[in-house]
Amino acid sequence: MLNTVLTGAPTQHPPLLIVHGLFGSARNWGAIAKRMAESRQVITVDMRNHGQSPRADNQSYHDMAGDLAEVIMAHGGHADVVGHSMGGKAAMVLTLTRPELVRRLLVGDIAPVAYSHSQSHLIAAMRGVDLSAVSTRSDADRALQSEVTDRGTRAFLLQSLDVKEKMWRLNLDVLDAEMSGITGWPKIDGQVETPALFLSGAESDYVLPEHRERIKGYFPNARFAKLPGAGHWLHADKPREFVATLHTWFDA
Repeated sequence: MLNTVLTGAPTQHPPLLIVHGLFGSARNWGAIAKRMAESRQVITVDMRNHGQSPRADNQSYHDMAGDLAEVIMAHGGHADVVGHSMGGKAAMVLTLTRPELVRRLLVGDIAPVAYSHSQSHLIAAMRGVDLSAVSTRSDADRALQSEVTDRGTRAFLLQSLDVKEKMWRLNLDVLDAEMSGITGWPKIDGQVETPALFLSGAESDYVLPEHRERIKGYFPNARFAKLPGAGHWLHADKPREFVATLHTWFDA
């Protein structure tokens, strides 16, 4: 089963399952989990090939959804789910294939469509770091600078670096091999009545007006909202507003 982190105690509300995106981990969501745990138990996970979860030979959305279903079944069989980016796609597939497990869904800045961009250049940058010469996170940050110019992106990637063990807590080989599937969308039919909120960063272009018909085809009860001033990493850009939206949606 996936590595899980539990925050807070069970309440009258179902637990909230938080599903991170590509190159992320449960630890990225610690502050959000702590705030949400004021009203319910929160389950954060490391997705397969990320963090401390098992390594696998694929990163398909159907398999990721199966992993999440296993986690929910181990914690009562019913949950609210929030997923960001890759995690949002996995959460959508989970809801479409196992709707009885999901009470309400929030999808963070992603649509059920294939995207043309690739993140393989970031994998190449991580592979290019000579970890034997890295003694501190600052050493690794300097080593990444020439290939990853954005400071925030470097900081995000470095959260998956174990400096002491001199290793990335990511299965870079599999993530690279599976990149087209990760940025794509699996063949899947049907629709579900599950309440679903598609929350986008107002400064992001991941969820476009032309995606709404596709979203409604899967989730006819879908609602849409944007966080002003936020980009793709909306939970990091506007954490207070993001948490307030989670409370409003899931406590309804």
